[in-house]
Amino acid sequence: MDATTSSENVPSTNGSGGLESAHEVANRLKARLGAVVRGRDDVIELVLTALLADGHVLLEDYPGSGKTTLARALGGSIREDQGVVGIAPFRRIQFTPDLLPSDITGTNVFELERSNFVFRRGPIFAHVVLADEINRTSPKVQAAMLEAMAEKQVTVDNDTHALDDLFFVIATQNPLDLAGTYPLPTPQLDRFLFKIKMEHISRDAELEVLAAYPAPHLSLADEVPGVTRHDLLAARRALRANVALDAAFREALVDLARSLRDDKRVLQGASTRSLVLMMPALQARALVSGRDHVTPHDLEVLAPYVFTHRLECAPGVDDAAAVVREHAKAQVEKLARRSLKR
Repeated sequence: MDATTSSENVPSTNGSGGLESAHEVANRLKARLGAVVRGRDDVIELVLTALLADGHVLLEDYPGSGKTTLARALGGSIREDQGVVGIAPFRRIQFTPDLLPSDITGTNVFELERSNFVFRRGPIFAHVVLADEINRTSPKVQAAMLEAMAEKQVTVDNDTHALDDLFFVIATQNPLDLAGTYPLPTPQLDRFLFKIKMEHISRDAELEVLAAYPAPHLSLADEVPGVTRHDLLAARRALRANVALDAAFREALVDLARSLRDDKRVLQGASTRSLVLMMPALQARALVSGRDHVTPHDLEVLAPYVFTHRLECAPGVDDAAAVVREHAKAQVEKLARRSLKR
C-alpha cells in the first residue's frame, strides 16, 4: 500500500472516547519531548499544538538551541504503522544555496532491469521534516517546499506524488547570520501556522541538560510509550469534532484581523487563511492543555505566534508582536465578558 493510506483505516473519533484517546496522545508526546528537551515547555506545547492542528512551524533560533533534538524526539515518538511504505518518521534537510529541488523531492531514475524510469523519493517523504536554515536555499527550492507545505504533494517531471497526511515541517532560520540568505516570500510565511522565537533556556534548565550526561538525550524518552500515525490522525479528527469552539470566536478572529488591517502601523494585515488555520489551532491548544473547550486565554496565547509573521509593519514599528497583542486584548476581553454573562 502507498504512503497515502486511506482515512478509512483511521479509528473512529466520535464521542468522548475519541477525545480521551486524543488527550492520551497529546500527553504521551508532551511527556516524551519534555524528557528530552529541558526548559522549553512553552515551545513543546506550541509544536504539539501545530502538529495536532495540521500546521507547520517556523523556529527563529540560535545554533545549539535544541531544535534538532526536539524534531528528532518528535519523529522518534511516531512508531511505524503497517501498510505505510516509504515514509520515514523523521528526516533532516540542511538547506544550502546549491541545493536543487530534486534533492528534497526526489527524482526519476532509469532502471535497466525494468527499462523505464522509477521515482526515487527524497527526504521530504517523512512524517516530521526538519528544514534546517530554510532561508539559505534558492527560491526554486523554496517553491518546492511551498507546494509540499500547501498541498502535501511534490511535482517531479510533471508527475505529482502525494505526501503522507501526517506530513509536518519544522523549519528554522538564524535571526542574526543573514549573509547569503534568501528571505522567505510572504506566501511561504503564510503557510507556517506559528513563528516561534526561541530564547536561551534558564540556568536551572541548562544544569538539568548537563546533569543528564553521559546518557544520550534521545534515550531519555524511551520510558514513555510513543504513538502511531493512526493515533495522531485520529487525534486531529477528534479535536475538530469534539473540542467545543463557540461561534463567538469566529467573530473575534474576524474583528481582530480587520482591526489589524485598519491600524496605520500595519501595511499588510493578516490573511483570511490565517483565520482558518487559527480555528483548529485554538482547539489543539485546548486539547494539549487537557480541556474539551476553547477559552479566551487560548486566543490570547496563540495570536502573536499566528499573526506576527504575517504582518508587514510601517517603518519605525519594531515590535509587530506588541501590535498583535494590543488588538488581541480587546477581543479577549470581549469574549470574557460574553462568557461571564452566561
